[in-house]
Order: sequence, then structure tokens, then C-alpha cells
Amino acid sequence: MFDYLKGILADKNYPYCTIEVNGVGYRLLTNLRTLETIGDLNSEVKIYTKLIHKEDSMTLCGFKNKQDRVIFDTLTSVSGIGTKVALALLAEFETNELINLIITQDHKTISRTKGIGAKMAQKIVFEIKDKLAKLDVVPFVVEKSNNNKVSSDTISQVATVLESLGYSKNEYQKAIETALTQLDKDNEEELLKEVLKILSIF
Repeated sequence: MFDYLKGILADKNYPYCTIEVNGVGYRLLTNLRTLETIGDLNSEVKIYTKLIHKEDSMTLCGFKNKQDRVIFDTLTSVSGIGTKVALALLAEFETNELINLIITQDHKTISRTKGIGAKMAQKIVFEIKDKLAKLDVVPFVVEKSNNNKVSSDTISQVATVLESLGYSKNEYQKAIETALTQLDKDNEEELLKEVLKILSIF
């Protein structure tokens, strides 16, 4: 029904945030990681959405990017994993980290999430590791040459933008790795600018 909302961040009160769009306030269920990164109060923000429609309720969930929403949908396809547990998993781990954990079958680390026991973690791995491997959300992996100053979520977002601009992974991977050695802060815009500068040289 809604792909995303772009408007003013009117309120942040875990586990909800309110986005005002053209005078209408939309209340979204989200998690701490999203609330911490979405932006400051009264600033313009963009948040991706998912409408959860049940017999007795409708809930609009909010995600900082499309990738989080895809992983959320995949997680909730597992029987026993509801909206709140899926959001908790996306709060406990960065998206790329969670994908890696599932694909590499590290159910022990996954089970540290509140509400996820050892058996449920194993079930998640068993049911969706093959699905994630086939999706267009396999994590973008680079060398740790930037000493973790730039988050994997930022790197993934930049990779997504580059692909939308027509660059292939073979073209931009080395450029991202080079750019990471030149940055000292986690800033998506700065990383993208640096990568495009490097790509323009080739």
C-alpha cells in the first residue's frame, strides 16, 4: 500500500516514530537501530514501510532502507517469527551482519537476540538461508581496511546507489575498498562522493 514516507520526523518514542506528511501524522512501529539512525526531530526524513494487516489490527512498520524491509519479510516467513521478533533481530544486528550470520549458519550468535532461543535460531537458519542466498541482498563484503570506521549498512547503501547508476559489482567493489582507506567517519554521502571520484578516473 505504501512504499515509503517522506516528511517531518514529528516524534520518536520507542518502539514508535511519527512522520508528518502533508499535515497527516503516520505512526510507525520500528526498532532502536532505526530510531537512532533515522534523523533528528523536526528534520525531513525518508522511511520505508510495510503494512501488517491482521483481522483485528493494522500496523505500519518503518525501515531505514529497502534491504531491511526485504529481510523483515523473509524473517516473518518463518513460522513463529512475528513482527516484533523480526524487528528485534534487525535491531540486534546490522542487516549485512544478520545476512552473514544466517548464510554461514551461525545460529549461536543469532540466539543472543531477545526472544530468540537456540531452537528458533536454528529454525531461522534452516528455513531461510537458501532464500537469502538467492535474493539480491547478499552482503557487500570489503576488507577491514578502514578499521570499521564506516558501517556495513553505509557500504551497502552506497553499493545500492552505484548499482542504480548502472555500475556492476566488479566495477565498484575495488573503488569502495579504496575509498574506505581515505575516510575517517561513517558518512554515506562522503563515501559515495569519494567512490564516484575514483570511478571517474578509470
